[in-house]
Amino acid sequence: METVLELDVTCLPDRRIARSKRALRAALVSLTEEIGIDAITVNDLCERADLNRGTFYNHYKDKDDLLRAFEDEILCDLARFQDDLAGLGMMDLVKLRLRKKPLPFLVELFDYLREQGDFLHALLGPGGDPGFGPRLSDCVCSKLVWSILNEHYANEHDAFVDYYVSFYAAAYLGVITRWIETGMRETSEEMALIALRLFFIKPGEPIAM
Repeated sequence: METVLELDVTCLPDRRIARSKRALRAALVSLTEEIGIDAITVNDLCERADLNRGTFYNHYKDKDDLLRAFEDEILCDLARFQDDLAGLGMMDLVKLRLRKKPLPFLVELFDYLREQGDFLHALLGPGGDPGFGPRLSDCVCSKLVWSILNEHYANEHDAFVDYYVSFYAAAYLGVITRWIETGMRETSEEMALIALRLFFIKPGEPIAM
């Protein structure tokens, strides 16, 4: 019994830190939705999270440091999808498209985005951080497009290729943002199919899935 008690006591500081961070994250999200990120102060965050300023400054230098830390956590989590992206090829997409099957890792990606929906809704919204969207696009959307480029084009140092990637990356960020803004009504499987369909659709082609 003594060993169990010692383990529990050892875990208490970590639990308190985790609880404080959850409270600050929730405070950041709610205040961003209410007044916008620029208007938020450290006092606002501490009051909403029911924490003292000393606790805040034990973990963060200022509001921008807190914001960057939470954004980095999201991007770090998303980095786990990059191995799947690296092994993806155009023929894989074509086969799935013909079978009308969603790309499994895209389903997992939308599952994760749904889990982080409250944070993403706040930070990608009109009162959020304008620098977060481009970071998210670079982490996920640009890498998705690069991964499915024909090898010939991917190795070309051509302005058109860069614009092509930028075009589709911005489009996919727009898809993610709209899904979040509209309440994430579609399932992850439906969004994975939509994302795949958008890559192949041609002007004038019927939009039916």
